Amino acid sequence: MYKAASFGLLRSSSTLPLARSTLIKPLASSSRISSSLIGSRSVGFARSLGGLAGSLRYGCGSVSRSAGFGVGVSRIGGAPAVLERFERKFATMANENPFKGILTSLPKPGGGEYGKFFSLPALNDPRVEKLPYSIRILLESAIRNCDNFQVTKNDVEKIIDWENSAPKLVEIPFKPARVLLQDFTGVPAVVDLACMRDAMNKLGSDSNKINPLVPVDLVIDHSVQVDVARSENAVQINMEREFQRNQERFAFLKWGSTAFRNMLVVPPGSGIVHQVNLEYLGRVVFNTEGMLYPDSVVGTDSHTTMIDGLGVAGWGVGGIEAEATMLGQPMSMVLPGVVGFKLDGKLKNGVTATDLVLTVTQILRKHGVVGKFVEFYGEGMAELSLADRATIANMSPEYGATMGFFPVDHVTLQYLKLTGRSDETVSMIEAYLRANKMFVDYSEPQLERVYSSYLELDLESVEPCISGPKRPHDRVTLKEMKSDWHSCLDNKVGFKGFAVPKEVQSKVVKFDFHGEQAELKHGSVVIAAITSCTNTSNPSVMLGAALVAKKACDLGLQVKPWIKTSLAPGSGVVTKYLLQSGLQEYMNKQGFNLVGYGCTTCIGNSGDLDESVGAVISENDIVAAAVLSGNRNFEGRVHPLTRANYLASPPLVVAYALAGTVDIDFETEPIGVGKDGKNVFLRDIWPSTEEIAQVVQSSVLPDMFKSTYNAITKGNVMWNNLTVPTQSLYSWDPKSTYIHEPPYFKSMTMSPPGPASVKDAYCLLNFGDSITTDHISPAGSIHKDSPAAKYLMEKGVDRRDFNSYGSRRGNDEIMARGTFANIRIVNKLMNGEVGPKTVHVPTGEKLYVFDAAMRYKAEGHPTIVIAGAEYGSGSSRDWAAKGPMLLGVKAVIAKSFERIHRSNLVGMGIVPLCFKAGEDADTLGLTGHERYSINLPTDISEIRPGQDVTVTTDTGKSFTCIVRFDTEVELAYFNHGGILPFVIRNLASETA
Repeated sequence: MYKAASFGLLRSSSTLPLARSTLIKPLASSSRISSSLIGSRSVGFARSLGGLAGSLRYGCGSVSRSAGFGVGVSRIGGAPAVLERFERKFATMANENPFKGILTSLPKPGGGEYGKFFSLPALNDPRVEKLPYSIRILLESAIRNCDNFQVTKNDVEKIIDWENSAPKLVEIPFKPARVLLQDFTGVPAVVDLACMRDAMNKLGSDSNKINPLVPVDLVIDHSVQVDVARSENAVQINMEREFQRNQERFAFLKWGSTAFRNMLVVPPGSGIVHQVNLEYLGRVVFNTEGMLYPDSVVGTDSHTTMIDGLGVAGWGVGGIEAEATMLGQPMSMVLPGVVGFKLDGKLKNGVTATDLVLTVTQILRKHGVVGKFVEFYGEGMAELSLADRATIANMSPEYGATMGFFPVDHVTLQYLKLTGRSDETVSMIEAYLRANKMFVDYSEPQLERVYSSYLELDLESVEPCISGPKRPHDRVTLKEMKSDWHSCLDNKVGFKGFAVPKEVQSKVVKFDFHGEQAELKHGSVVIAAITSCTNTSNPSVMLGAALVAKKACDLGLQVKPWIKTSLAPGSGVVTKYLLQSGLQEYMNKQGFNLVGYGCTTCIGNSGDLDESVGAVISENDIVAAAVLSGNRNFEGRVHPLTRANYLASPPLVVAYALAGTVDIDFETEPIGVGKDGKNVFLRDIWPSTEEIAQVVQSSVLPDMFKSTYNAITKGNVMWNNLTVPTQSLYSWDPKSTYIHEPPYFKSMTMSPPGPASVKDAYCLLNFGDSITTDHISPAGSIHKDSPAAKYLMEKGVDRRDFNSYGSRRGNDEIMARGTFANIRIVNKLMNGEVGPKTVHVPTGEKLYVFDAAMRYKAEGHPTIVIAGAEYGSGSSRDWAAKGPMLLGVKAVIAKSFERIHRSNLVGMGIVPLCFKAGEDADTLGLTGHERYSINLPTDISEIRPGQDVTVTTDTGKSFTCIVRFDTEVELAYFNHGGILPFVIRNLASETA
C-alpha cells in the first residue's frame, strides 16, 4: 500500500513559471567558467555541450512576469523597447563572489587538504538544514557561481528560502558541472556547431568562438541494430554492420572531438550512455584545481535521470538549448517543488526492481509530479541496492518528474568502490559531502526535512507486474494480465484497446518456419529483448534472468525459434559477470545471445523479423507482442509489426519468451511441458531473492569494472582506424546522405527578424492527445514507401542501407521528410486512416505529410498544427521541433505541452499556444479545414510571457489562446528567429 499527503507547497501543474530577470552574456567570464567546470578525470578518446531546463512538463495557465535584462544584445539590431527591458549596465557588475567568506578548507585525515569548498553550514542559516538534499545541490551551485551578474545574491536567497519561494514558481540559474550526449542527439548537435562556425565566418567574426565551455561526454550507443540474433557471432556481425552503415557519422563525431574543446567521445561497442555514466563517468564530487563541488549533469536524453540513483543531480534537456548552454548561456530553470517519497519495509521474495519501478511510476503518475523533483528517503532505502535505485531514477520521465533523486549514503559509497573508483576518491567524496551536509547517514537520527508533498510506499506491497501494451505507466499485475489482455482485444482502439472482433480473437495461423511447423495468434510474442540501461545496469535482474534460463533448460523448456530473442546489455561488465557465473551458456541455449552493447530494441533498433513471421502478422492482421526490459513502449516505437509492447523485468522477458504469448495467467497456466511430460509453471523456474543474491555476491567483482573501462578508453580497431580531417571548419559533402549542411543560417544577417503574425495558415495536422516525439520525429526504421525512402533511392542508396531515422539526424533533407512519418500516427484530417499522411485542404488530396507541407510552402501558405494534451511527450528530441520548422509550421496550438518539447519549439522559432482551460479543437468546433490567423504583435516589446492572443478562422470563429513563451529570455530567442541565431548574433557582436 502507499499513502499520500500534501502540504503547503503542493501546487497544480496548470500554472506557469515566473520569468527569470536575466539574459546572460555569452562568453562573459569565460575563463572562469571553463576552469570551474572542467572535470579532473581524463579519458583517452575525445570532448563538448550543456543544457537548459524548461518550465513545467505539461500545463497551461496564467503568468506574471517582471522585466528582465540582456547582455550583448544592445549592439544587435532589433526592437529597442525589448532591448531596453533587457538592458544591464556592466559598470555596476560585481565579479567577485560575495560568498567568498564561506570558502572553507577540507582537511585530509592524514594531513594536508583535499581542497576548498563553499560551505553551506557556514551560512549559519537554519533554513538550509530543512532543505531537501536535491535543492542543496542547486544552492551550492548558485553560491559557488555567484558573481551578481549571471548568478545574483537574490538567486541564492530564493533557493535558501525554497520552502516559501518554490510555490511562487520563481526562476533561478543553474550551472551543471557537465553534459551528457548519445550519438542520435550528438550528431545533430555537432552538425549545428559546425554550421554555426560557418555562420560566424560569413558574418566576419571569429569561428573559434563556437566552442563548448563545459565538458561533455558523448557515448555512441544508439546506432547498433539487431540485424543478427540467436548466434554466437551476432555481436561481431552487428558491430561490423553498425560501422558499415555509420562510418560517415562516426568519422564526423571523431572530427568533432578534435575540432571542439572539451568533448569526450566514447566509441561504439562500449555500452549504453546512462550505464556508462553510472559505472564510470559519474564523479559524484568534482575536484577541479582544488575546488570541490557536487557533480551535476544535464543530458539530451530523457533518461539522464538514471544518474540520480548515484546521488548526482541530473535530468534531460532539449538539444537545441544544450548547444546554447555550452556556448555560454547558463541554464535557467524554475525552482521546483520536491515530493518526498518515503520507502518502508523490503521487497517480497521474488519481486524485482523492475516490478518496483513500474509500481512507483504508476503511483507518481497518479500523484502528479510534473516539473518537480522526487526525493526518496526512509528505512526502506537500506534494502535497495544502488542498481535498484538507478532503475527507479532512470524512469523519471515515465512518471513525469524532472528528477528521481537518491541522496548519497553508505550504499552509494559501496557502489563506487565496487565499480572501481579508488579508495582515496571515495574518501574525498564522503568527506566533502559530510562536511557540506549532503550525506545521509541512516545510522544517525534524521532531521526532518520539508517537502512540497509526501508519499509513502511499503515495499512489501509491491507485486510482480509488467506495463503496456502502449504506455509505460499502464501497469498490469501478472495475476491480472490474462484478463487485461482480453479486455485490450475487446476495447476500442486506444492506449488499452485494439478493437479485434470477437469472432477472430481465437484465430490461429499456422505457417512454415524454415522447415518447422509454427503458429501465431493474437498475443503471440515475436520479440523478446533484454535491453536498455533501465535494467541491464542491475546485476540482480540480469543474473535473475540467467537463472530462469538455466532452470528452464534443466527442465527441458525451450524458446520457440521464430521468436526474435536478444541480449543487449549497457556495459561489458554484464558479459563478464554472466560468464563468471557460468550462466551465459544457458542464456545462449534459450536464444538470448549477446547482440551488442547499445540501446537496440528499446529505441526501435530491433532489426527485421523473419520474413515468414512478418508476412503472417501483416496478412492476417495479428496483434503481435514484444516483451522487453526497456523504458518506452509507445506503439510504433519497438517494431512496426508489434502493436502490443510490454515492459518487463529481464527474468519475465525470458519467461514470456518461453510461454510464447502474453495471453497467459502464470499462476494457473503452465509455461510449457517439461522433458518428463509434466507441466512446468513459472514458479518452478523462478529463482528466490536469496539465490540471486548469492550469485551476485560471487560473480560481480570490482576488477570487472576496472578492466572494462580501461579497455574502452583505448577504443576499438574499427574506431581507431577511422581517419578524420584536422581543420576546425567542416568540409560539407553535398553528396552525403548522413551529414548535410542545414539551411538554418544561410540567409542570416546581424539584424533579428522580429516577430510576425501568422495569417491565413492551413492546418497541416490535427491531433488528439499524447502525440509523442516518436510520432513527430521517429527514430526507427525508414519505411520503404516513405518520402525519406524515395529521397535515399534517388541518391542511389539501396534499401538495405537505409539505416534508421535516428542515424540520419545529421541530414536535414531526410529528417524533414521523416517528420510526422510514424506509421501509427493518427491525424484527424484522415478520418480514421492511420499513417503518415494528411489532407491538402485546398484540393482535398491525401498526401504524405512532407509532400503536403512542400506544396503549402510552394504556394506561399503558412501552416499550423492542432493538438490535444501532452503534445511532444516522450524523448527529448530536438528534431521534433527542427522538422516542423523546416516543413513551414509557424505555430502549434495544443491543450498542453511536454516541458522539453515546448522549449524546443521556442528554440526553433515556432510559436507554442495553449487553448484556454476547458477548451480544445473539439469544444470549439474546429475541424482543421479552416484557415487560421494568429494576431501576434509585430513588435517584440508588446509581447509578454504567458499573455493571451486571439486566433481567428476564415469561417468566422474566434478564440483566445495563451502564448507559451514562458520567460523574457524565450522572447529574445523568438525575436531572433530561434535560440541558435540569437547566440550567433551575440557572439558575432563580441569584440575580440
